[in-house]
Formats: sequence, C-alpha cells, structure tokens
Amino acid sequence: MLGFNAYAGFFEICSPKKGKYVFASAASGVIGQLVGQLAKLHGCYVVGSAGTSQKNKLGFNEDFNCKEELDLDAALKRYFQQGIDIYFDNVGGDMLDAALPNMRIHGRIALCGAVSQFGLSKPHGIHNLFNLIIKSAKMEGFAQHNYLHLYPRFLEYVIGYYKQGKIVYIEDMNEGLESALAAFVGLFSRKNVGKQVIHVASE
Repeated sequence: MLGFNAYAGFFEICSPKKGKYVFASAASGVIGQLVGQLAKLHGCYVVGSAGTSQKNKLGFNEDFNCKEELDLDAALKRYFQQGIDIYFDNVGGDMLDAALPNMRIHGRIALCGAVSQFGLSKPHGIHNLFNLIIKSAKMEGFAQHNYLHLYPRFLEYVIGYYKQGKIVYIEDMNEGLESALAAFVGLFSRKNVGKQVIHVASE
C-alpha cells in the first residue's frame, strides 16, 4: 500500500506532465523510490534526496544526501536551476521550507509524510508559505483511502512496468530476529535504504 501512496499522490495531486522538474524527498524509502521512477517513466526530470548516498541506483537524473548539505535552499537551487514544478514531500520540516521558495509558477506540492517531525515535542514551523501565494502554487495533503477506486489501475500499471524491468525496488535486509530492534531504531535515523526487512529464517 505504500507504493499505492506514491501512485495516487503523484498522478492525482501532482498532475504531472512530460518535461516537468520533479523533486522527491526521502527518495531511498519505498514511496520516494517509486515516485521518482514514476516521474522518470512519465518523461520528467527527477532529483531525489535521502539521508544516505544512493549512488543513483534508481535511475534518477540526480540525487543527493541531505545530511551532507549545510544549506538545503542552496542545494535545491543547485539541482533545480529552473525551479521545481512538482515536490513530493515525505519529510516536512526544513526540507519543505527550503522547497517552497524554489517552486516554479503553478508548482504543485503533494504532502505525503513528515518523517522529520516524528517524535518532536514541538514540530518545526514552516516560514516560507508566502511563496504559495506569489507563485500561484498548490500544496495539498492526501490519504490513500480517498483513492482506493484507483487501486486496480495502480496494480496494472506498476506490475506491467515491473515485469519489463522498468520499475525496481531496493530493500534493506537484516539477518536474524535478533537484528530487529536495531533495524527498527535505525528507521528513525534514516539508516535504511529502501524497505526495511528482517530475514528471520530460511524455512
């Protein structure tokens, strides 16, 4: 169902068109992985950010490690010199705030998650919302249960491309049940690349 989040948010909220500039945060996660690949298949220019160095295993045009960037606004200006048409937000916080002034006119932001705010007693405020006004941009949150009527279409679309090898996925595999706690804790510090999986036994 995480993959369905990516499909519904990208096609229903972002209204993508060929040639648009797409930014996906948390691009090493299940949703970010698929959003970027859907955008590439749709003929978009794609940049992904993550808390790890992906070495562009997913075929994006560019990717960067957000933990290595001291100035997120400057990083986005470097990767999107023409601005961002579509931002698929999975992290919220500082990344969302940096994306807002880098949006293009009539840009679209899909709010899917806010992982950077998990566990905070006082979530970070967003300071650059005025950019939505001056750029006539749209920012919208969504929940997958509002789009369940699209699920059969999603399965047909993704399975078709997966069988052709045009959609791939990355898993972070840990061996043994004893590794489960460390793997779980690692989710909150973004140590995993892809879906976190625990291989309990071969039989």
